[in-house]
Amino acid sequence: MYYVCKRLEISSAHALRLTYESKCEDLHGHNWIVKVYCKSETLNADGMVTDFTHIKRDIAGFLDHKNLNEVLPFNPTAENIARWICDHVENAYKVEVWESENNMAAYER
Repeated sequence: MYYVCKRLEISSAHALRLTYESKCEDLHGHNWIVKVYCKSETLNADGMVTDFTHIKRDIAGFLDHKNLNEVLPFNPTAENIARWICDHVENAYKVEVWESENNMAAYER
């Protein structure tokens, strides 16, 4: 089994839609750290599991410097973002989304 991990830094904003009162309901930003873990039993024709550049293009290119409420069709919690990324990256099996140094959510298939 081959494994790769791509680390991305993304600056974006979101406002959470919650069932309780919270300051996170107000629009606010994060300098997110995203780690995308991919695996494959075989390498593609280029000798890769997944091209790091394609991960950056498809994820950072879509989310960086955006209001996530405007580009994602769901409540943009870190948990939901992790799953969305995992679903949109070839061979991804795990994604970590760090909102801050102390707060991380992960999704794993």
